Amino acid sequence: MFNRRRCLRRVAAIASISTLVSGCGLLSSGPSGDDEPIIVGSTSFPSTLDPAASWDNSWELFRNIYQTLLSYPNGASAPQPDAAEQCGFADNANRVYRCELRKGLKFSNGDTLDAEAVKHSIDRIRKIDVNGGPAGLLGSLDRVQAAGDREVIFHLNKADATFPFVLATPAMSIVDPAVYPADALREDGEVVGSGPYTLQTYKEGKKAELVRNDHYKGYADRRNGAVTIRYFKDSTGMVAALHNKEIQVTYRGLAADDIITLQSSAVQERNYRLVESAGTEISYLVFNPKDPWAGRKPVRQAVAQVIDRAAIAHNVYRGTVDPLYSMVPKGLAGHTTGFFDDYGDPNVPAARKILTGAGITEPVPLTLWYTTDRYGSVTRVEFEEIKRQLDASGLFTITLKSRPWKEYVEGYQKGEYPVFGRGWFPDFPDAENFIAPFVGDQNALGTPYPAPEITGVLLPESRRETDRANVVKEFRRAQEILVDDARLLPLWQGKQYVAVSPDISGAERAMDPSILMMMWQLYRKTSW
Repeated sequence: MFNRRRCLRRVAAIASISTLVSGCGLLSSGPSGDDEPIIVGSTSFPSTLDPAASWDNSWELFRNIYQTLLSYPNGASAPQPDAAEQCGFADNANRVYRCELRKGLKFSNGDTLDAEAVKHSIDRIRKIDVNGGPAGLLGSLDRVQAAGDREVIFHLNKADATFPFVLATPAMSIVDPAVYPADALREDGEVVGSGPYTLQTYKEGKKAELVRNDHYKGYADRRNGAVTIRYFKDSTGMVAALHNKEIQVTYRGLAADDIITLQSSAVQERNYRLVESAGTEISYLVFNPKDPWAGRKPVRQAVAQVIDRAAIAHNVYRGTVDPLYSMVPKGLAGHTTGFFDDYGDPNVPAARKILTGAGITEPVPLTLWYTTDRYGSVTRVEFEEIKRQLDASGLFTITLKSRPWKEYVEGYQKGEYPVFGRGWFPDFPDAENFIAPFVGDQNALGTPYPAPEITGVLLPESRRETDRANVVKEFRRAQEILVDDARLLPLWQGKQYVAVSPDISGAERAMDPSILMMMWQLYRKTSW
């Protein structure tokens, strides 16, 4: 964080004078009454407006316009009541979870939000069952019961201490049964929620205009009257808009070169500040088991043996990310360095030995796919570096292909890509969320990954334990399996950078544990 004090010594010297020198107004720390929207820039835009279809970056918008039973007030690392007044397990076996709703809840259109609406919202996720959608989060749910107007009871088919975390994800957003069909997605581009804001205007890939929802009842203390999210194709356009004062905050998608430049400019010019925080975002490669080459374990292991993560972190991201050798990132209980332990530093002779041992003596042709507009423009440079490394080994012949995010998602859900890149922003801050979403017949990647020991033994054992520090053994064993299979290849772990103009406060408090921005924390400083 950078010091932005302006003229403070001079202000202190003349503090008794009622009129301060022009240009040295003292800024207060409270929210202003100005209802002009705060404009936030991002390169990450929703793929859908219907929560039943989304297990992706659409959650960034959902957190602000929909409401969940539980969520994360500022500073909380465990879910706390939001639409609910109180929630908790009603038994000692972690199989019956009960929530009581707040009184007088309404959707933004004035319709009543009751227990039946909650039941409808959860049931439709499973009934519609979008491939790669959020139904995969509800594997432990047997049925939902609406007991009266305000009581919702979740009956689980097995112990699941992480179920409250699931309910806190934006996938479990509560929708109005009157306008969200039970058996189909809503596709008219409209939104009815009960969150802190109402989606007043939405132009796909362009902007989302949020205004205060007067019917909202929840924990969010809104410190502004409106927020507009502008979507950019790349970091360059977003940073230019920041310099031109067209936006006041950047959220997702700053490229490494822009971060380095902003760090320097923030100190020299003081036109904005750059807020840096630890992050649990990860980047990884996914191998399609149905592809004739990517489906072969020796090929995947040889790729793992050649990949130079340090070069990617240094040459492409200029130290704004860290090399990652585990699907569970640093900072969470259960993190390991399994890929480094098994493969060590990049080693072409070792990779060649793996391939020749499997009878593969010619360069392996692989097509690697990436998205052009989800994770920032630097993704192209990252994949060019991966191609360079693999081609230079003489063991692979790499072709790169790309698509915009919405088409990209459709492609990997259909199994079209031999190898493809994905990023992961956690649903909740637990090691389980970096393993469970990627395995099983129904997962977030749309590519079935049978892993019976993980899904049938290790995850069920971990879910019986409410103290998550006591499940390290299970997660370490799960990662041993992932390392051996090499179906998922972790590349790097990111940090979070937010650029903020000097008249905006609250950015330091605006990220929840899943690194979703709580727009209501942002506010304009006022002068006196």
